[in-house]
Amino acid sequence: MPRANRRRRDEVPLALGRLRGGGERRETHRGRSWFVRPLSGATSERAYLCPGCQHDIAPLTAHVVVWPADGMGGVDDRRHWHTRCWGRY
Repeated sequence: MPRANRRRRDEVPLALGRLRGGGERRETHRGRSWFVRPLSGATSERAYLCPGCQHDIAPLTAHVVVWPADGMGGVDDRRHWHTRCWGRY
């Protein structure tokens, strides 16, 4: 029997949302707070455009997903970055 005090799937905050499983950390860059989640790339099926270098992140490539931690923004504000590009940002 499911526990009554668990959140419904549609009530999960962005910090946990589709990227569920933990592992995100909070970082500050350029005076703004961000959630950063490292991804191994093992399950990525498509390429993403890195906003740092404007080059593709190939499928199956380890990278990070970054989104605002200040509550301003939503799922559409997540960005996939090369780990190295995010470190230089």
